[in-house]
Amino acid sequence: MNKPVRLAAIATTALVALTASACGSKPVSTSGSSSSAQAGGSFKACMVTDTGGLDDHSFNAESWAGMQDAAKANPNIKVQNATSATENDYTSNIAGFVSAQCKLIVTVGFAMNTATVDSAKKNPTQHYAIVDNTSTKPQVQGLEFNTAQGGFLGGYFAAGMTKTGKVATFGGANYPTVTVYMDGFWEGVQYYNQKHNTHVQVLGWDETKQSGTFDPTQSFTDQAGGKQIAATFQSEGADIVFPVAGGTGIGALAQAQSSGGKLNAIWVDDDGFVSNPQYGSVIMTSVTKGIATAVSTSVQQAAAGNFSATPFVGTLANNGTGLAPFHDFASKVPASLTTELATVKQDIINGTIKIQSKNQPTG
Repeated sequence: MNKPVRLAAIATTALVALTASACGSKPVSTSGSSSSAQAGGSFKACMVTDTGGLDDHSFNAESWAGMQDAAKANPNIKVQNATSATENDYTSNIAGFVSAQCKLIVTVGFAMNTATVDSAKKNPTQHYAIVDNTSTKPQVQGLEFNTAQGGFLGGYFAAGMTKTGKVATFGGANYPTVTVYMDGFWEGVQYYNQKHNTHVQVLGWDETKQSGTFDPTQSFTDQAGGKQIAATFQSEGADIVFPVAGGTGIGALAQAQSSGGKLNAIWVDDDGFVSNPQYGSVIMTSVTKGIATAVSTSVQQAAAGNFSATPFVGTLANNGTGLAPFHDFASKVPASLTTELATVKQDIINGTIKIQSKNQPTG
């Protein structure tokens, strides 16, 4: 399995704000010397994936990496996972971990909210954390990320790098946690146009209409579909594509790689240059989400007896979202654009730039 490595810039200390004052349809993987519940004083934390799978090179993989980081940081923490082939597996996977006496159950993805909350209602002493959804007090801690902020930087960057005047984005499915990235990307391009008196077009998304391009099967594993979408964008003149689609987006990377330099990509969630090294030559940068650190911190604090359903929201200010390094494209990015990106980032943090996306998390 090709495990992603998180950005060094996403430091654990940046997400200490998680501190409160604050078995499934597939075989369960384990980490640690024992998987028995609380054996020898151990703390059992269990994670249920969304349908993208454990090795989606995206938010499931990052969440599992966070679980493993927690186990490495505290040898008393034992972690397990169950993968969900379909949405029908969510309820049974969660129920299996309740029966297995997992002290904290981490569910991954907006789509898992109903199954998570329903389980909490049936099990009033069970603790949960959910990635990409808000808290449901007192049992479910939401780990959310304002990726409209990181997406804004990605859009500004793309507008500054395009040679054709057309850039593109698409989603795996029409979820708020997907479109929030696309909103930010769209706004970043508009802001670049405003500052530079340019007319860069965004294919695949219009924030004002909340309409755009998604995988036809609403899937995060459809690489063939992702490749076809990217090929269509390329034929329409786009030279940069930003897939917000998990494993489906890998197909867009494959199209970029086969384009002979006509199409490049911006990856999503983690540093794609690291998590998808075979496509590193076409990944200009990535819009990151600090999932691994957030999950790790949540697990460690629950293990220390400090669980709280107080929500966490990752932002540019706390390194919960941002841009990855430019890697192979570093020499191609104008110094002036790098300087502008730093200014835009600070202006978003201090409120000079106000992102309008209605999909932003509220905490």
